[in-house]
Amino acid sequence: MIGQAGCWGMRLMAHPELGHVFPRVSFPPCLTPAIDGIFRPGGGRLGTDSKDVLENLSVLGKIGHARWTSRRWLMGEICLADEFILETQGLTKEFAGFFAVRDVALKVRRGSIHALIGPNGAGKTTCFNLLTKFLKPSAGQILYKGQDITAMAPADVARLGLVRSFQISAVFPHLTALENVRVALQRQHGSSFDFWRSKSVLDRFNGRALELLNDVGLSEFANTPAVEMPYGRKRALEIATTLALDPEMMLLDEPMAGMGHEDIEKIAALIKRISAKYTILMVEHNLSVVANLSDIITVLTRGQVLAEGNYAELSRDERVKEAYLGAGHG
Repeated sequence: MIGQAGCWGMRLMAHPELGHVFPRVSFPPCLTPAIDGIFRPGGGRLGTDSKDVLENLSVLGKIGHARWTSRRWLMGEICLADEFILETQGLTKEFAGFFAVRDVALKVRRGSIHALIGPNGAGKTTCFNLLTKFLKPSAGQILYKGQDITAMAPADVARLGLVRSFQISAVFPHLTALENVRVALQRQHGSSFDFWRSKSVLDRFNGRALELLNDVGLSEFANTPAVEMPYGRKRALEIATTLALDPEMMLLDEPMAGMGHEDIEKIAALIKRISAKYTILMVEHNLSVVANLSDIITVLTRGQVLAEGNYAELSRDERVKEAYLGAGHG
């Protein structure tokens, strides 16, 4: 374990048969000085033959913990950031004697897709509201990138890069898709008063707005009012406006809610695509989506953590089956 600059650990994600140039390397800031001496001893490129790769693996194994992870390998990426970007300790929310969330310890690893699941009334959305400061905890602590954000306001948390979406599509219905994204870009650049200036002033955001619409597959809807867009496309637009805020971590609250099969496939593919750049924590009831997308899953029931693991592990857990199906399910 590495204990500097809030970094909790590290990992190497690669492939045992890899013997060629790595497409992309990303190091957390706290590891950069140490890694420079391993991978780039002369400030040059990575070693490109099998011997160099194996030597690098050996050295990294002495510094930290190395392991293979197929999802990142398929994206052609080496990732040494294994720290927790979001962590809660004893997180509790009480309403007049009723505990909606109680003593929740949650750790979300940087670069992962982490799902929060559970039956209705388990406390998932309350937990989201606590994490993004729409609710004040009754007890406990919330850490984001090692910083205590427990007492922060929602806007301040968003400025740190922790941004959420909601169960109900939250876009401006009578603005076009382009204008919706542009509004988010204005706020990100601190240009609140641009609302009162001429339209030509706002056009400087159009290029980036169009890039974001293209990223979520909405280029053809750029000039379409949001009210005229299919529901699934509105959800994609909401993700585009979230990305416009330049987050490091996205919290998606039931992104598949109210969608048909075709839209679910599109949004699932979109989430998988953007997960290459962002950490994602999502609440989702569609378990097939959870199984296909998630690296780690936390199961809540009655406001408390019941179990945690990958989908294969949890699908065999009798406690999880009972929480969803009731006693005597088998």
